[in-house]
Order: sequence, then C-alpha cells, then structure tokens
Amino acid sequence: MTTVPRNITSLLIAWNQGDQSALDQLMAVVYDELRRLARGYLRQERSNRTLQSKDLVHEAYLRLIDQKRVTWKNRAHFFGIAAQMMRRILVNHAKARGAAKRGGSAVKLTLDEAVNFAEQREIDLVALDDALRDLETIDPQQCRMVELRFFGGLTVEETAEVLGISPATVYREWGFAKMWLHREISKGR
Repeated sequence: MTTVPRNITSLLIAWNQGDQSALDQLMAVVYDELRRLARGYLRQERSNRTLQSKDLVHEAYLRLIDQKRVTWKNRAHFFGIAAQMMRRILVNHAKARGAAKRGGSAVKLTLDEAVNFAEQREIDLVALDDALRDLETIDPQQCRMVELRFFGGLTVEETAEVLGISPATVYREWGFAKMWLHREISKGR
C-alpha cells in the first residue's frame, strides 16, 4: 500500500505534535527544494569551493530539526527559518575560509544574484551579511524580507505570509531594501 505524501504544512503540524515519522516524511518532501536553493547560492561561488550543496542542505537540516522552540506554521515559515540557517552557514563558512587564508577571497556573488540589481558587480557574502546586520538595526522587517527572498527563495506572496503583511508592502519594501543594500555594499568598494 502506497501512501500519498502529505503537504508540508500538515507534516510540520504533525511534527510539532510529536509525530517523529512526520519528520522523516518532511525531509523527503523538502529535500529537493532545499537542495535547489543551496545550488543557487553556491553557483556563484568560486569553482574551487569546498562547501557543496548537499553539505549545506545537510547542515541546515540538522539545525532545523534541532529547533525545539519553534512552532512550525506552514511551508513559508519553514523555508524562512531554513533561509536563516543557510545564511548563517554560508557566512560562517566564508569567514572561516577567509581567516584560514589570512585575507583570502570571500564567497563571491553577483549583486544581481544577491538582490536583483541591474548593474553587474561582485560582492562577497560577508559584505552582504554585514550590510544585512546593519539593515536589521534600522529596519528588522526589511532585513527579514531580504533573508526570506534571497536565502529562502520565497515568493513575494510567501514572504508576505511569513511577515504578516500584504504583498504590495513586500514589493515596496523590497525595492527600498535593495537600494539601501546597494548603497551600503558599494561604500566598501
């Protein structure tokens, strides 16, 4: 007898209620999506990178299942938290590599890929993270929005759902956040 896979939200709710089999089913359902996101982030990294997409997914997954204080709400919430985990892992990896090489180059992403700017410029992941930390002190919602859209791969509608705001607000604030990040990252050049 084959069972029809349950959707992500119902699996998250079952896991919240203590159903450990829901966790196994959840991984089977979300693994490909997490892997796609990880490949997208790492595609812009140098060819001699040491972190592979499967490693990023596995590390993020281990951190996700270790979250004891999270009451999972839905797919968008799950991928929002996954975005935060992947951001931390990538930044920590980039910092460790840079420290090991004493000034070695950081993980490079095009600014277009990072935050959809029209001009092609390269930034490093550590610079993006630093700018996001600054943005968080000024406007935590915009910081979270960038995290959800870029690191989490969420749509405007999913981002709006996670943040509890309208899609129109996401569109407007997304534009402001991109301009602010562009200015901040450009200062360091």
